[in-house]
Amino acid sequence: MVSITRLFDFPYYQQENFNIADALVTKQDGKWVKTSTQEYLLKANAISRALLRMGVQKNDKIAIISSNNRTEWNIVDIGILQTGAQTIPIYPTISEEDYEYILNHSESIYCFASDEEVLRKVRAIKTNVPKLKQVYSFNTIEGCKHWSELLELGQDESNQNEVEDRKNQVSSEDLATIIYTSGTTGKPKGVMLSHRNIVSNVINSAPRIPFEKGKSRALSFLPVCHIFERMILYLYQYYGVSIYFGESIDKISDNIKEVKPNVMSAVPRLLEKVYDSIYAKGTQLTGLKKKLFFWAIDLGLRYEPYGANGAWYELQLKIARKLIFSKWKEGLGGNLDLMVSGSAALQTRLTRVFAAAGIPVMEGYGLTETSPVISVNDMRNHGFRVGTVGKVIDGVTVKIADDGEILCKGPNVMMGYYKDEKLTSEVLIADYFHTGDIGEFDSDGFLRITDRKKEMFKTSGGKYIAPQLIENTMKQSRFIEQIMVIGDGQKMPAAFIQPSFDFIKEWAKIHTIEIGKTNEEIVSNTKVIERIQEEVDKLNEKFGNWEKIKRFELTPDIWSIEAGHLTPTLKLKRKVVMEKYLDLFHKIYN
Repeated sequence: MVSITRLFDFPYYQQENFNIADALVTKQDGKWVKTSTQEYLLKANAISRALLRMGVQKNDKIAIISSNNRTEWNIVDIGILQTGAQTIPIYPTISEEDYEYILNHSESIYCFASDEEVLRKVRAIKTNVPKLKQVYSFNTIEGCKHWSELLELGQDESNQNEVEDRKNQVSSEDLATIIYTSGTTGKPKGVMLSHRNIVSNVINSAPRIPFEKGKSRALSFLPVCHIFERMILYLYQYYGVSIYFGESIDKISDNIKEVKPNVMSAVPRLLEKVYDSIYAKGTQLTGLKKKLFFWAIDLGLRYEPYGANGAWYELQLKIARKLIFSKWKEGLGGNLDLMVSGSAALQTRLTRVFAAAGIPVMEGYGLTETSPVISVNDMRNHGFRVGTVGKVIDGVTVKIADDGEILCKGPNVMMGYYKDEKLTSEVLIADYFHTGDIGEFDSDGFLRITDRKKEMFKTSGGKYIAPQLIENTMKQSRFIEQIMVIGDGQKMPAAFIQPSFDFIKEWAKIHTIEIGKTNEEIVSNTKVIERIQEEVDKLNEKFGNWEKIKRFELTPDIWSIEAGHLTPTLKLKRKVVMEKYLDLFHKIYN
């Protein structure tokens, strides 16, 4: 019997218990190419044998940078880990400067790059990374060594006994990976996670995910360099779930229809876009169909689990699911029973409406430093509550500090920050990791996150403002794509807003309003400003007078990862956004 104590034990456990034909599936030249559990392991072992022949030692570091999730990532990951070396996953979209910093800081000796754009960035800084010996690509790129060369080098099995020796030398307490968090300020921090950290998180999270072992199918498209998706990939392997890798965010709609997954993970921003797209189609309906659509939406927004709204509501919901929500489900492949959401707070209206549609979103909570899951909702056994991040998973202890900060202790808590004892000692105090998040438990043990400790600020009147709460509420407006609440030390809260330009163009067309063609013209158009003011005024009603957005300025830029507004997990880089719009800040407050 395979017992799982290290990350590379997962595929062996899968082989022993399920041995599926489509363990890992990637689209190549328009066709879904399947890799069985057995082939997955054969190739991973070939990678291990090749790395040993190349002189890779225990505790060497090897980087993987991929623009999309793919079979090769997982094979290389297991191949590296079996040698006792560590993987350094890097976000593909970060700057060349950050590539250089991470490769040097981690002292990576080899690097796997997915495609030409990633390779271009690596080559641009390679001369400044003296320890980097060689780069291998997943795609076939002229002038770059292909990863298949390692498969060939490792084809000869004569040193497999050395691989087994190395595996036996790897303990659960050993470092497995260093994940550099993008961070909203300063240089990336290297979070050291051991095999035990991630394995314990998979095993303790597993009971919360209602899979039919060996029979489910998942679609994976969130960046695997992020611990949330990576942990879930190991969890899928543990449950014998077939993993299909989405081609890209742009093609996710097509991929869902082709793959027809039972489960996928998502981030709130994606769910917002899915909902907005469905809503937009609903507005184009006419007559009775349109009335039924919005009746169903209204019903969904009032959803409470476990029949709490009574028999009459449940009967209406049954009808809405048959007439309207079933079409939503079809649009998402027809088999999607569950979505798992993490990374940022999910608007409660989305939790309600997707659950009403029969596609419940189980929101969880965690950080890279906690491998990542601390708590997660589960529809079964009354373990789901709207507006919370569920109950704390087994094996993990959470307490709330006097100032409201969430403190976490357990086998999932990181070893520390790589080469940074000072920063480690600031967050790991007396066995507890200080998350920097503010939260509370309700009377039934459900955890609710209220804000980021570091992001809360006081106005000059001494009132505390929780920006995330206000931002999440404001983003319910279809006119508002992105928003950042400001006002630290100022007399009132205000905001920078990136309007939803596509929606505003539609709105202007319907109402025959001339708004101009460029984003600059749109954000300075008085009709647009007045309409967004209406939205802000309406949503302001949900807040106390001191929390209301008193003024805002619209930005013509599209806030993006590439332009530096957002981290790779789509969180606001507040410091960067503030610097970019300092002139608007002065306009508001002066």
